[in-house]
Amino acid sequence: MTADTQKQHEIQEQSPIEQHGSNSSQSDSDGSMDYLDTFQKRFITTLLPLGIFVFVLLFPFFWMTITAIKPDAELLAHTGNPFWVINPTLEHFEKLLFHTSYPQWLWNTVVISVISTFVSLLCSVFAAYAIERLRFKGSKQVGLSIFLAYLVPPSILFIPLSTIVFQLGLFDTKWALILTYPTFLIPFCTWLLMGYFKSIPYELEECALMDGATRLEILIKIVLPLSIPGLISAGIFAFTLSWNEFIYALTFISSSEMKTVPVGVVTELVDGDVYHWGPLMAGALFGSLPVAVLYSFFVEQYVSGMTGAVKE
Repeated sequence: MTADTQKQHEIQEQSPIEQHGSNSSQSDSDGSMDYLDTFQKRFITTLLPLGIFVFVLLFPFFWMTITAIKPDAELLAHTGNPFWVINPTLEHFEKLLFHTSYPQWLWNTVVISVISTFVSLLCSVFAAYAIERLRFKGSKQVGLSIFLAYLVPPSILFIPLSTIVFQLGLFDTKWALILTYPTFLIPFCTWLLMGYFKSIPYELEECALMDGATRLEILIKIVLPLSIPGLISAGIFAFTLSWNEFIYALTFISSSEMKTVPVGVVTELVDGDVYHWGPLMAGALFGSLPVAVLYSFFVEQYVSGMTGAVKE
C-alpha cells in the first residue's frame, strides 16, 4: 500500500464528528482572517478618511472655544499647552456682551437675514413655477440666464449697487442690505426650486385644472406642500448666505449700531494692529451657532431638497 493510499484510508476512517470539527476550525480560522482583512480595508478606505475629515471640520470650533474661555495671560504665554485651558474664564464673553454692541449686531443680522430670506423665497417660488410650468417661449433660456446671474461675483455687483443705495437714501440702514441681498439669493433659489418643481408630477396640476382650480390655487394647495423639502433647502441656503455676507454689509453700513455680526466682530474688536483674540473668538463662536443649529434641525430636508433639485 502506498503512502497516499494509506493517508486517504485514514481520512475515511475518521468519525463524522472529527471531520466536522476539523472543517469548522478551518472555517473559523478563515472567517477570522476575512474579518480582519475586511476591518483593515474599512479602516483605510472609510474610517481613517472620515476621521481626518471630522477633525479638520471640527478643529476650528474647538480652537474658537478654548480661545474664548482662555484668559489673556495664557493666550499671550509662550509656554504651556496651546490646545488646553488651565484656568478657564468667561471675561471675554462678558466684554463681548456687555461692553460692545454685539447684541445689537446679532439682532441686526437676524432681522436682515430673515427678511431677505423670506423675500428671496417668495420671488423664487413665483419665478421658478412660471419658468417650469407655464411653458412660455424662451423659458429655458430665462432659467439659464437667472442661474448665470448668480455666478456674477458680489465684488463686482456692489459697485453699481452702492450708487443705487446712495441715490435712494438707504445708506447706513437695514434696508440697504435687505434690498441688495436678494440680488444674489434669488437666482440660486430659483434654479434650485426649478429642479424641485420639475420632479413633481404634472398630472396632479392637470387634474386640478380640470376641476376648475386656478394657477395660484394649484401653487398654494398642491405644489408648495409637495415642495417643502426644496423650500427648506433653498431657505437654509439663503439664510446662511445672508448671515455670513461681508462685502455688502461692510460697504453699505458705517455706524457701529447698524453693523452685522461678520462686520462688527472684525472692525470693532480690532484696534489697529491689536487683536482682542478672546472677544473675537467668542463673537465668532456665537455667530456660528445659529446656522449650526438650523442645519442640525433640517439636515434631512436639506439633503432631500438638494437631491430633488439636481436629480433631473
